[in-house]
Amino acid sequence: MADIKPFRAYRPSRDKVHLIASRSYISYSKKDLKSKLDENPFTFLHVLNPDYKNSKKSAANSVSHFKRVNEKFLEFVAEQNLVRDKEKSFYLYRQIKDGHPYVGIIGCASVEDYNNRVIKKHEATIAFREEIFKNYLNLVEINAEPVCFTYPNHKEIDKITNRILLQFPEYDFTTTNRVRHSFWLIDKAEDVANISKHFKGVDSLYIADGHHRSASSALLGNELKAKNPNHRGDENYNYFMGIFIPESQLKIFEFNRLVKDLGEYTPEKLLEDLTNEFEVTYVEGDYFKPEKVHEIGMYLNKKWYSLHPKEGLFKENDPVNNLDVSILTNHILEPFLGISDLRTDDRIYFMGGRDGIAKLKKEVDSGKAAIAFAHFPVTMEQLKKIADADAIMPPKSTWIEPKLRSGLTVYSLNE
Repeated sequence: MADIKPFRAYRPSRDKVHLIASRSYISYSKKDLKSKLDENPFTFLHVLNPDYKNSKKSAANSVSHFKRVNEKFLEFVAEQNLVRDKEKSFYLYRQIKDGHPYVGIIGCASVEDYNNRVIKKHEATIAFREEIFKNYLNLVEINAEPVCFTYPNHKEIDKITNRILLQFPEYDFTTTNRVRHSFWLIDKAEDVANISKHFKGVDSLYIADGHHRSASSALLGNELKAKNPNHRGDENYNYFMGIFIPESQLKIFEFNRLVKDLGEYTPEKLLEDLTNEFEVTYVEGDYFKPEKVHEIGMYLNKKWYSLHPKEGLFKENDPVNNLDVSILTNHILEPFLGISDLRTDDRIYFMGGRDGIAKLKKEVDSGKAAIAFAHFPVTMEQLKKIADADAIMPPKSTWIEPKLRSGLTVYSLNE
């Protein structure tokens, strides 16, 4: 039973939405970030980088820096770049990228649901990062980018969203990265009540993207609850902003692996030894992309190979170890190439599936890497089985789309 609630969002004025809403600041290079901040006085990046024009900078992750973010946000509100809705609403958001539409409802998820595992995760979080972001939330007092959740398609929720998609949107704009963004208010009392009611019939929500933000929001909510002798349960700190996207709308891309050298192996010897555990098949052509689970592409010595694990190599009922990324680590990277820790070994690096097979091949042909491995994407069923088992995926297993914008809706923790 998922507890999803509407909220009064701070939102950009209609004439400035295309200028204010920004990609996550970590997605920009230093050069591009500087350009955005120099050229656009309205971008939400100014809230996230409040000291940009100050000669004296506050230290990263310091109390003073977090307070400056809050001050800059309040400046945006005072200048009416961001205006708060009068009524609690849900919001429907559609992103069209590369011809694929992603549609979800923006609302608030419950800290209690996170505590009770109604909200399920598949990635590990790092304690010190949770603590930093908890302190950030406590001082900044806003959620500026929603956590991305997914859930099994629900017929009644789909009916509401499909009806609203036919209405004229509040926002409709295209950004310079060729992504179209459309946005609707869901503010009719009947629709708001029905969305909340229907989500109560959803047994589990799965975090698709935003594990640290979820964990930190829960950490802060639990802390403020313990400190509040008059705690009621409906305070804003008991919730955090999310976008709820049905499974059919979400897209999971693979994370491919590249290794800089073969260690003590020659290409010929590696191919020979791999045949002990894999069916190794040479594939003609310039490019090869795996087409099913348990098929791994390998690019070595300017040739593509298809690798299929031999029977009995892994346990089918183990939701983590039967992932292709785990099979690769456990049966190739670690025993043959000596790579056991994907987080710290500088011989391995990663490339999201959106970058394409051509770029993967180019890295090897240029000499930057000695070998590349291409995966079939983790399926939604695999992701859910891992989350249901309270297990954790290996690092860099999935790249989830869509990626959301900061500042399109802002949730206040301080009522």
